[in-house]
Amino acid sequence: LQVKSENRKAIWNTEEVPEGSEFDDTWDPREQPEYQILFKQCVGTEDVFFGMSRKDPSTACCEDIVIKIKLPGAKYSDITLDIQDKVLDLRTPKKKLLLHLPYRVDSKNGKARFLSEEETLEVTLRVSRMFDFINFV
Repeated sequence: LQVKSENRKAIWNTEEVPEGSEFDDTWDPREQPEYQILFKQCVGTEDVFFGMSRKDPSTACCEDIVIKIKLPGAKYSDITLDIQDKVLDLRTPKKKLLLHLPYRVDSKNGKARFLSEEETLEVTLRVSRMFDFINFV
């Protein structure tokens, strides 16, 4: 078995490196904030009362992931947020969160809002699964 390599001096292929590993930093002393992952589903009367669609209460039928991150003492201007297809990377001067997401998301069309009274960042991301256009029409 011979492995093709674009560069013979490379010690690994880019396919061998897991997505999000470039964010890992074991020497960073910042602590991880408390966070919560919630799943959001759009349902109507036909789903709740009549059961006419294929939706059920499982996470497989949810359209959005909502991540609530507690950031006590942080200001909106302190927050750096980077969203990839499977990774959320959040950094503030005192906190750091590297979160591998349970589903692939649409990283270009997410929403984030900082609730200053609760000192919480709320990130809403659209789940991007294959065949959702068939299952949830």
